[in-house]
Amino acid sequence: MIDKQWGSPAEAVSDIPDGSSLAVGGFGLSGNPIALIEALLAQGTKDLSVVSNNCGVDDWGLGVLLAAQRIRKMTSSYVGENKEFERQFLSGELELELTPQGTLAEKLRAGGSGIAAFYTQTGVGTQVAEGGLPRRYNPDGSVAVASPVKDVRTFDVDGTPRDFVLEEAITTDFSLVHAARGDRHGNLVFNKSARNFNPLAAMAGRICIAQVEQLVEPGELDPDAVHLPGVFVHRIVEVGSDIPKRIERRTVATEGA
Repeated sequence: MIDKQWGSPAEAVSDIPDGSSLAVGGFGLSGNPIALIEALLAQGTKDLSVVSNNCGVDDWGLGVLLAAQRIRKMTSSYVGENKEFERQFLSGELELELTPQGTLAEKLRAGGSGIAAFYTQTGVGTQVAEGGLPRRYNPDGSVAVASPVKDVRTFDVDGTPRDFVLEEAITTDFSLVHAARGDRHGNLVFNKSARNFNPLAAMAGRICIAQVEQLVEPGELDPDAVHLPGVFVHRIVEVGSDIPKRIERRTVATEGA
């Protein structure tokens, strides 16, 4: 029997070395693998290249690694909730590869599926395709590293010629994800919006580490309910259902509204 259970988040991430690339699940603060992130912070791993939809907020999610200056580069689609992110990027301390959200999702999925690259219409006619988008600044505000020009080809779509830009797939050394339930074979079930980027990030990592709120025995999960098969998961650790979960903004309606 394949038992992928590990004893603790600290053990599960203990061999992630400095300079690693990581794909990390989550959208905003939903579905963040916070126990694994905090374990990585505690062990001091640095110089990380992270692929994730966003970088959390200043004191939560990937933001805790960013605040400790453990992240060298972010590949993201949204960076607007983190003041420290803005400071590090504009001062030249952090590299950013800004990627359209759907393109980022497909780059991760393609990487996990063994697809080297794909063409998409998203980004055609913009700096995404034409290059020149700042990735890293110099301390004086000039551009140190800019995005490259990408290949654009014309394809006939329903009798209409359309331009498409070539996007390369993403694979990473490790991936960190959060799921509601999992079994010791690594099969995962996600809860509602916490599903978000987690399955895609899991697929892209050469070694996928999953934290789950509830760990069950193989066979207890309904096969039709499994969102990610265990073939993509290499390590699984139970963190409990009382793990802290945060939201970016609490919005409530006034009485009678």
